[in-house]
Amino acid sequence: MSVTRIKVYGMVQGVGFRFFVRQQAVALGVSGLARNLSDGSVEVILEGPDDAIQMVIEACKVGPPNASVSKITLEKLQNIGGFKGFRIE
Repeated sequence: MSVTRIKVYGMVQGVGFRFFVRQQAVALGVSGLARNLSDGSVEVILEGPDDAIQMVIEACKVGPPNASVSKITLEKLQNIGGFKGFRIE
């Protein structure tokens, strides 16, 4: 189990990006959250098995059909262990 924080830049707000990420995460058994940030990016925190997290990261690089991802940053976090399911804020 690990925790990764992703920040996704580009046309990622108002295009269903957070819901897309939740769908991917839930399908892979990954917990966490997705939220819009004031700078126009989307922050995603993922908690789960490394291979499942990597699959969600790969999906975030593309996003849903109306999104246009220009950049992604990744940061490993200490195991939080507090997520129950995946929520959108």
